[in-house]
Amino acid sequence: MTVRTDLRADATAALVASRSLPPGGGWIMPARADALRRLRAMGVPQKRDEYWRFTDPGSLVAPLPLPAEPMAPEDGEAFEGLEALRVVFTDGVFDPAASDDLALAGVEIDRLAAVAEADGHWAQDLFGVLEREGQMPVPRPLAALNTAFAPDGILIRVTGDPGRPIHIVQRHVAAASDAMLHHVVRVEPGARLTLLTSGPAAARLNKVIEVDVAEGGVFHHVRMQGRDHGRRAATHLFARVAARADFRSFTLTFNGALTRNEAIVTLAGDEARAHVAGASVGDGEFHHDDTVFVTHAAEACESRQVFKKVLRHGAVGVFQGKILVRPGAQKTDGYQLSQALLLDERSQFLAKPELEIYADDVKCSHGSTAGALDPDALFYLRSRGVTEAEAKNLLTLAFLREALDEIADERLAEDLSRRLEAWLRRRS
Repeated sequence: MTVRTDLRADATAALVASRSLPPGGGWIMPARADALRRLRAMGVPQKRDEYWRFTDPGSLVAPLPLPAEPMAPEDGEAFEGLEALRVVFTDGVFDPAASDDLALAGVEIDRLAAVAEADGHWAQDLFGVLEREGQMPVPRPLAALNTAFAPDGILIRVTGDPGRPIHIVQRHVAAASDAMLHHVVRVEPGARLTLLTSGPAAARLNKVIEVDVAEGGVFHHVRMQGRDHGRRAATHLFARVAARADFRSFTLTFNGALTRNEAIVTLAGDEARAHVAGASVGDGEFHHDDTVFVTHAAEACESRQVFKKVLRHGAVGVFQGKILVRPGAQKTDGYQLSQALLLDERSQFLAKPELEIYADDVKCSHGSTAGALDPDALFYLRSRGVTEAEAKNLLTLAFLREALDEIADERLAEDLSRRLEAWLRRRS
């Protein structure tokens, strides 16, 4: 045990030594210092940790990233046909030439790097705060690392309805790029925002988004991760949802050597709602981990977790999902579903669904399954002249449909469905 403790301490020290704290002023430096203190106390994750036993974090905590060759877009940029305000980061560095003017009615947008040295900012009540709260009862050291060292990101305060989404475009150019971004979103009472994210970002990405949705607010998040086969990413989405507010997050993932997406959501006000969903398709050297923790801390709240994975040629999918119902959170409605479609005998799906309930008037359920394509359905399609490859693609898309249905905007759902179909056809 002593040896293992030393290994964790040594790995933590090496990672911290490889980085330097970005410049900052009075509002941000206390949060960075607190995060660094917590990181040193926790230590970096190791594979023997309970919530990392299905995923090896070694390449995510090494001082230097493993290289990943950038790939050219196969179907054009995601969401390119949608009118949105674009904010572009290339290898984790803001690209002003490729970005739009950040002025948008009903929204205040700042770059973290541009305001970090100010004496004060509205984000000081949120930056690192939701991340710190999300460290209990499960430690999330990669998120603390991000709060301490992320040099840039965007800070979004929404006071109305901007009428169009904000699209964060993440471009990967350098094979050894190591990006770290930290975004903060505040949706004021009755306001609404759709936030889109797309692109591989870098050879290695560590990203945190902290979202505070005030009473009656609406926040919808749709993300597409993909393209580059060798990329590695660890992302954290921390959300606090107030009374009668609506929070939705959907992620579509293609390719990638290693992806770990964590969502930590607290329903803090009565009649709040949170839907967290995702679809992933992987081929060969592909390891995809969705780890979700939803806390019901108020009455009459609703949560849904819906995750679908399609795996083949030895790909690995992981789902760790928990619903925690605190005392007094009566009339809770919690739903959790994780399913994998295994297209060969070498692929794996590893699942750990959990319910922890301390209230008696609740409706909570979870289900997790893994299996192959239905041979009867495949035979039916083949008997009507559909080729085997096309029949498999049709059944695969039908399997993923329930996850895509969690996207509230039909235009976005249709765009991602077309990309899924194109990906499957290329690999038939």
